[in-house]
Amino acid sequence: MEPFERVVERHGAMVLRVVRAVLGPVDAEDAWSETFLAAMRAYPDLDDSANVEAWLVTIAHRKAIDVTRARARAPMPSAQLPERPSRTGRPDDWDADLWHALESLPDKQRAAVAYHYLAGLPYKEIAEITGGSTDAARRAAADGMKALRARYDTAGKSHV
Repeated sequence: MEPFERVVERHGAMVLRVVRAVLGPVDAEDAWSETFLAAMRAYPDLDDSANVEAWLVTIAHRKAIDVTRARARAPMPSAQLPERPSRTGRPDDWDADLWHALESLPDKQRAAVAYHYLAGLPYKEIAEITGGSTDAARRAAADGMKALRARYDTAGKSHV
């Protein structure tokens, strides 16, 4: 089994893309960190024949569910927010228009799009992660992509 540091190097960017697509830019880094902390603890017991990529996406999916549940319990924001500087303190490296388009998708479609198109997982593994059928995962990804394409023209301009 390869060292865990190599697993993070090889799959870290993919996991970050997935959690960003599912959760958005604000919660993505925390979910990424939580994913790899949980993975580090469980890695020594992982079967040598396991698909590490799918295993990591499964953990990331569970962490995304945790974040989504925490959001639901959080206080509702006010209509008037005071101006304040960026919370991340880094240049804007996130495509906010794309996040808003992804955010508009139903949860299952957003997850299926992220897991298939960003993580490269087959529909069978997406179905195992999300608890549905392979056909449902395929349909959710296709419907999600159709909705995203409808929002953007060929030049990448949002129709919203």
